Amino acid sequence: MDDTLRTCHPAVSFAYFALVIACAMLLMHPVCLVLSTLGGGWYVARLLGGKGLRRHLLWLLPMALLAAALNPAFVHQGVTILAYLPSGNPLTLESLLYGLAAGAMLSAVALWFVCVTDVITSDKVVYLFGRVIPALSLLLLAVVYAVVYGFPRFVRRLRAVAQAQRHLGRDTQTGAPVRRVRSALRVFSIVVTWSLESGLITADSMRCRGYGLPGRTSFSLCRFDRRDAAVALWLAFCGLYLLGGGLAGGLRFQYYP
Repeated sequence: MDDTLRTCHPAVSFAYFALVIACAMLLMHPVCLVLSTLGGGWYVARLLGGKGLRRHLLWLLPMALLAAALNPAFVHQGVTILAYLPSGNPLTLESLLYGLAAGAMLSAVALWFVCVTDVITSDKVVYLFGRVIPALSLLLLAVVYAVVYGFPRFVRRLRAVAQAQRHLGRDTQTGAPVRRVRSALRVFSIVVTWSLESGLITADSMRCRGYGLPGRTSFSLCRFDRRDAAVALWLAFCGLYLLGGGLAGGLRFQYYP
């Protein structure tokens, strides 16, 4: 689906996502968290469709629930005691609410990063940072690729290697427990070696293409027009408005009395 941010200048798109992700990470007010999470979910559905949103929610919801459960299990501050854990420590309403807020924050940041990887493609990252900080630009590309595409590719390789080992009589699901563990470790070692080799091939490919060398030019069709200027001014106004609200204390929320 076509989207406005996809057609904007890369600097404008980057500024937008930097602003919304910073708000999602720094503003712990419940209203801000709800708006950020719903906005990120809506934008993921707009970019990837309902199936894409459901695919990300399959791992996002357990992660958020785990974060919400860990805080009251280890933090026992608060005055409203709901129950006592088997260890004797109190389970407080304040720690539970803060855990839910932390889970919502993680969900919002993860959803917005999914949008970033779809809108700001690799060529836009190279355009923004390739000349100024080429090493950081390559590192950002590697991190984003590893988070979004690396794990699914690792799982596919794991299945392929496991299937090949199964035909060689090294099944990880049948046989004695010790033999199954050895087979699983062998499969994992092969996949890790395969992934490391792919990283070296990518690095050699970038070096052969002259990436990071002084004086290297790159082709780009990006132009900063009037629409980009208007969006940039609006983002600057929104950012200053939120900064003023934060400094004035209007966006603060105290979970622990």
